[in-house]
Amino acid sequence: MGKLSLAAKVTHVPSLYLSELPGKHQGCREAAIQGHKIIGERCRALGVDTIVVSDVHWLVNAGYHVNCNSRFEGIYTSNELPHFIKDMRYAYPGNPALGRLIAETATRHGVGTRAHEIDSLELEYGTLVPMRYMNGDQHFQVVSIAGWCAWHSLDESRRFGVALKEAIEASDANVAFLASGSLSHRFNDNNSPEEAMHQISREFFKQVDHRVVELWKAGDFATFCKMLPEYNEHCYGEGGMHDTAMLLGLLGWDSYDKPVEVVTDYFTSSGTGQINAIFPLN
Repeated sequence: MGKLSLAAKVTHVPSLYLSELPGKHQGCREAAIQGHKIIGERCRALGVDTIVVSDVHWLVNAGYHVNCNSRFEGIYTSNELPHFIKDMRYAYPGNPALGRLIAETATRHGVGTRAHEIDSLELEYGTLVPMRYMNGDQHFQVVSIAGWCAWHSLDESRRFGVALKEAIEASDANVAFLASGSLSHRFNDNNSPEEAMHQISREFFKQVDHRVVELWKAGDFATFCKMLPEYNEHCYGEGGMHDTAMLLGLLGWDSYDKPVEVVTDYFTSSGTGQINAIFPLN
């Protein structure tokens, strides 16, 4: 019998990798890196063997998709921000059986989903960045789910999350689920000064983000779920915030009422709002 042991919303900003490198930005994202390491340590303590990531940098135009190769290995450069992430090596084991079960379960529930075991289907940095700090020793198997669902409804992703929970419980895996995406996600305008890398693009977005974090800390997901569609629309939700809809579908949607544990305080990055937060299960 499988088990969901941990659920979290996590940042994947590419400046985490930049923070490792010598230069003026070295150390700038140390708090976020430490937050990832804390989540990885919690997973180890809970006996997690597989981390499932909803990755909002994996764009799909039709259906839901799961990347569940038996192994992922390569050298990654971001085609979006190659000056931030260049030649980043990675290697992680996968969990094909769980990935196939997720797809079968979601499809049976009316959410058409395909599982893929294709060597040339690479991981995106919404998966690779958190795995770098949580799973550098390849301790965990990895399954990646497309989280940038371009023509899908948030309710479909909620229902996908419900099916995901069922699949996990029907498996033999001990699972952590990560919604890998930002809060507000309106990038700075082009040609903005370099110091804007640590700022928000609009004060409005920052204030709404702060209110969202307040709701999460209070466990008021009944209110948050009501505002999620408008929050996504007006604050430029990353990937349509389908990662968050999957997360809350997994947890019970508006009936979920547990106060989140913030492990990296809210911060702003290249115009966007970011956080690492664990969503308690008990």
